[in-house]
Parts: sequence; structure tokens; C-alpha cells
Amino acid sequence: MPEYELLLAGGTVIDPSQGLHAPSDVAVADGRIAAVGPSLPRAHARRVVDVAGKLVVPGLIDLHTHVYWGGSSLGVDPDDLAARSGVTTMVDAGSAGPGNFAGFRRHLIERARVRILPFLNISFPGIFAFSRSVMVGESVDLRLLSVSEAVRVAREHAGLVLGIKVRLGLIAGCGQGIAPLHLALQAADALGARLMVHTDLPPPTRREVLPLLRPGDIFTHAFRAFPNGPLAGPDGAARVLPELWEARERGVVIDIGHGMGSFSFASAEAALAQGFLPDVISSDVHALCIDGPAYDLPTTMSKLLNLGMPLDSVIAASTCAPARAIGRPDLGTLRVGAPADVTVLDDQSGEFRFVDATGRSMSGPRRLVPLGALIGGRPVGRWPADDPAPRGAGDRAAPGGRPEDG
Repeated sequence: MPEYELLLAGGTVIDPSQGLHAPSDVAVADGRIAAVGPSLPRAHARRVVDVAGKLVVPGLIDLHTHVYWGGSSLGVDPDDLAARSGVTTMVDAGSAGPGNFAGFRRHLIERARVRILPFLNISFPGIFAFSRSVMVGESVDLRLLSVSEAVRVAREHAGLVLGIKVRLGLIAGCGQGIAPLHLALQAADALGARLMVHTDLPPPTRREVLPLLRPGDIFTHAFRAFPNGPLAGPDGAARVLPELWEARERGVVIDIGHGMGSFSFASAEAALAQGFLPDVISSDVHALCIDGPAYDLPTTMSKLLNLGMPLDSVIAASTCAPARAIGRPDLGTLRVGAPADVTVLDDQSGEFRFVDATGRSMSGPRRLVPLGALIGGRPVGRWPADDPAPRGAGDRAAPGGRPEDG
């Protein structure tokens, strides 16, 4: 009887959790990583998939998504997104609140093929009015931000809820300033849980928010455009906010969270030039940005890659770093015995166009294209198909039909 159910052969394995970047094979058995190494015996595998010339990485983890499809206006279908993006774990960033979390769990999380790990919104209804025609922030009325209800529901779903999410700013909490953050911190402190914090337009400013965050909290939308971007002013030569450096030094996780309006090439260029790299790359994909400008996690990764972030750092920020941020060291790794979550990427060379959330376009010479993935050893979508070799992007339309891929 074959020792392995599946052997991914001939690829370049990049696993920052183990410091691996070398030609290697990856073997899967019983839904777990069975072996990683050069020239594993093909005769020991029931099935061999040739991935020569491709990158084999731990299953991608998107730390910021909105996948309460059908239960919130901004939700996208998680399984469709997984098939097109190669993401094996999606962290839902507070789509549901205490009032509708049970439905999110029963009707979507427990039925999805992809792994979904949620934050609980401090606002009772979650993100309830987010569309192109209706936009009402869930933090505009403090009566909705019940600390006791958030704590109750989080405890009822202990083991699933990762922490508390709060959205701050002129859009999410018009007129409320910093108050929603204080309420969310009360809930997180009572639970001993991490907090994920969104800021859009001020008030509040980042200089008000960042000093209140604790080690392990996640600050998302880190590279927004001015105002409330990472810099002290609108000029690309401005310095990264000292509060941002200080937050990182005390253990706050710095996340991209691209989304519809939260990633600027100018901010990213200036921050990277000053040596301030994000800890985590995430897409903040939702109904209003899945067809651009965010699209998915590999597209967001490609943007950071073309801005000068090293490939291994990009992979780490999309695998082991988000796994660490949510307290799941069993994910984001190809260690023997870990769940067989694996993503295969094509690192393409050419001339590719990318667009940020401000509408600015940028050309770059590289693009990471997902070819397929495994979740617990099972294929995402139809890959690997009967044809033993995954097909490159030249053999099919680019994922999502991105208009900037030309």
C-alpha cells in the first residue's frame, strides 16, 4: 500500500515557519503533512502531481475577509473565493455581531469547505448596512455596542471566536470618536482576548488609537492613504508615525487590510522605504472590492512584492505571521504532522498592472497566481484535476478576470 496519498513533486518549497526555501517535494497522508524533502520516492505515493517550476507554500491565511455571504450585504462566497485565490483559512473580520453570530456559525461557517475563523463585532448587528447605495456604520449608535452581549456570545462560542472587532472613524462611527474603542477594549479585557481595530477617516486619529492597543491586538488598514495613513503627513517623504513604531515594538500586529479604500501605493512606498514592513498581508475582500481593487490575497501579495517586499517576507506575512496573530501555530506551516494546507503559486514574470484603493495604477514585473490548494489534504475547487500537472495562467483566464492583468 502506498505510504502517501499525494505527492507534490518538483516545486520550490517556501516555508518561512521552518526557514525553508529550496527545491523539495511535499507528501500528504491522512490529511496531514507526511514528509517534506528533495526527491521523495514517487513509488510511495498513490498520486503524484508535478509542480516543477512552481512555488509550494503553506496554505495561505487571509487575516481580513468578509465572508458572511447571504447574511450581510458585504459578504462574499467563501468557497468560491477559496477556489479562485488558493486561500485555505479565511479570518472573517467582524461581519457578524452578537445578534446574528449564531446564524453565521450554523448556516455558513459549519457548512463551508474552507476554514473560516471569525472575529465578533462589538456592535450587536455586526456590519449591517454596507453597500454601494446604503452605508451606515455599525458604530454610529453606542446603544448597539453592548459589552455584556459581546462577552456573552463570545463565551458561548469559545474555541471559535478569535477576538473582538471594532470599526472606528467618520464612516464606521460618525460622531463617536474614540468611544467605540473603549467599549471594545472592555469586552476584550473581560474575555482575555485580542482586538482587531479598523480606522477610516478621522476622528479618531491614529495617534489617539495606537497608544491604547495591547500586545497581540491587530491594527488593520495600516497603509491607508492620508489622512489617517501611516505617515505624519500627506508627503511621501514624511516619516512613519512614531506611534506606529511604538505599537509594533510592544507587540501590536500591523496588518494591510487592502479592501475598497484602505491601501495606498504612496503610503506603502514611503513606509517600506523607511524599513516599516507590515507584519501581515490581508485582502479585506468583500462584495465591493472582490472585482477590484483588492480582488483576493494573492493580488494583494503581488502588490507588496512589486513594491519591494522580499518574496520570503511576503509569503511569511500570508502564512505563519497571520497564524501566529490568531494563536494557531498549527496553521501556516508545512511541518510534518501539521494539517495538509498547501497552496501552489506561479511566480510569473512580465509586465502587470495593479491598482490601489485611491485609483492609482502601477506596473510591476511579477505576479503571484494561485494554481490550486489543499485544505486538510483535500483539493480546493477542482485542483488537482485528472491532469497530473496544474496548468499555468497562460492556459486560462487570469483568476477573477482582473482587468489590470494585461
